[in-house]
Amino acid sequence: MSLVNLSKQIALGIDIGGTNTKFGLVNHRGEILERGYLKTDKFEHVEDFIEELHKIVKPHLDKYCLDGEFYGIGVGAPNANYYKGTIEQAPNLRWKGVVPFSEIMSKKFGVQCKITNDANAAALGEMMYGAARGMKDFIMMTLGTGVGSGIVCGGNLIYGHDGFAGELGHTIIKPNGRKHWSTGSEGSLEAYASATGIAITAKKFRAEFPDSMLNEYPEEKINSKTVHECAIKGDPTAIEVFRYTGQKLGEALANFVMFSSPEAILLFGGVIKAGDFILKPTKRHMEHNLLPIFRGKVKLVFSELDEADAAILGASALVWENSSVQMSKINT
Repeated sequence: MSLVNLSKQIALGIDIGGTNTKFGLVNHRGEILERGYLKTDKFEHVEDFIEELHKIVKPHLDKYCLDGEFYGIGVGAPNANYYKGTIEQAPNLRWKGVVPFSEIMSKKFGVQCKITNDANAAALGEMMYGAARGMKDFIMMTLGTGVGSGIVCGGNLIYGHDGFAGELGHTIIKPNGRKHWSTGSEGSLEAYASATGIAITAKKFRAEFPDSMLNEYPEEKINSKTVHECAIKGDPTAIEVFRYTGQKLGEALANFVMFSSPEAILLFGGVIKAGDFILKPTKRHMEHNLLPIFRGKVKLVFSELDEADAAILGASALVWENSSVQMSKINT
């Protein structure tokens, strides 16, 4: 097999959010050579969005990529279907219905475009660049405004028969529990363990404890960050918010462990900034609810990827996934 000059090959990693889209040119080492962004919600039609994206990215490609060095495009997006290359019924995007995103991108840029949801992309990023290097069985949990997940078994992401597997954040952990603000489901993990869920819990708890430091903040300022600030200062109510959240998360993780027996569960997102306030109760309740054959085997690990770059790196990892470049990297 001929040697490949890995240092010359570049992937374009794109993270599509409801408000902003971030992109970066990434080499196989996970170095972001150039980065930028554009407003997602500015464009009513996806074709106009891709046209503008191409206009912004093209000068960067011209700077770094000669013939054959632009290896491909990886995209993380809400409701993305890996098999079909589509974005389907995404509630926070203006492009409604089924959008053939990969097809339009490939035609515009002249290279292959792969797409998956943001949590799956994060799992790939951790496997190639982060804390999951060398792991073949792990679960990635993204704890931010919502709760996302990527499940890796035998070194492969689990997509299911239709491309949408891995929505662990929407599994029901408390039947007839808290109503989700968007889906309407009752008792989902996201309703409790996301930053949004933590804010709901904090507002409920502070109403029950008038002496809590949380009552010093106006209603609209109650979020996971202010709860963390109060917990650091020793406020019992804030600490209890994280203990309760950790309990719900740990109980859910116990179910996930018994489903796929991972080597580790990786935690990523703004919620993990709470550190041991949430990690310790999560670990305790996960272990308590596991069968004995699973106890003490599964590591809880914080992501090693910089939060600002993780989405771009994760998306770019799609390009190297199952490619000769990735195989060459592993063998070097």
